[in-house]
Amino acid sequence: MPSNETRDSDAILRCERLDRTFVSRDAGENRVLQDINFEMRKGEFVVLIGPSGCGKSTLLNIIAGFDRQTAGLALIDGRPIAGPGPDKAMVFQDYALLPWLNARENIEIGLKMQRMPAAQRTETALRFLELVGLAEAAERPVYKLSGGMQQRVSIARALALEPKVLLMDEPFGALDAFQRAIMHKELVRIWRATQATIIFVTHSLEEAVFLGERVVAMTPRAVGLTGELRIDMPRPRDPLSPEFAAVKRRLFEMITSHLTEEVAVFAE
Repeated sequence: MPSNETRDSDAILRCERLDRTFVSRDAGENRVLQDINFEMRKGEFVVLIGPSGCGKSTLLNIIAGFDRQTAGLALIDGRPIAGPGPDKAMVFQDYALLPWLNARENIEIGLKMQRMPAAQRTETALRFLELVGLAEAAERPVYKLSGGMQQRVSIARALALEPKVLLMDEPFGALDAFQRAIMHKELVRIWRATQATIIFVTHSLEEAVFLGERVVAMTPRAVGLTGELRIDMPRPRDPLSPEFAAVKRRLFEMITSHLTEEVAVFAE
């Protein structure tokens, strides 16, 4: 990973020698992240992959401002991350929508907190609903939408804030295989249309290879980042192609080389 001496001056996001240790009276110290050095440039799509317990979500929460590192730095545009803010937007697995509101109203909540005028809020919400293919569902209560449609609303809500970094924590984990495949294609389309800077957390090798420009691996034993793979396959990517299978195997070998047999289990 990039060191302090070789860091990219154009990086929009930077973590430098970042550590996170949790302390409890019963279990003592639990070091989840150690010496994390990580950079992203504007418009990149980076996937963080690793098994449960490797610190993926902890790192994402620090970048989002929901948690604080024990040591080191986390910066956006060269400024330390001091807490949550509109420059960082999170998309969760459980959608985090208000079920009594319709799709448009859910998107407008964050815009209202930014003191955007009502007419502009509505125009912005409708524009992003159209972007995610839900223009006709703007006035439908979200509890009447399918899981895939609800996740599209969640993505539209995050993008409407025009964040510097879009953070996605296993957002398609609750979807069935067919909806997940559709959302993979939709997310690539949306990323290309918006040129968003995306960090996507997953434990699925196939998801990582399909989505990522760059895949960064994490393992519990290393307590941090263990390697990265740049994926230069053209899009759209075919999960059934020999090229896709070869890249997936390379990623699997890179990750499992740092794991014991007992924890080398990944969802396909």
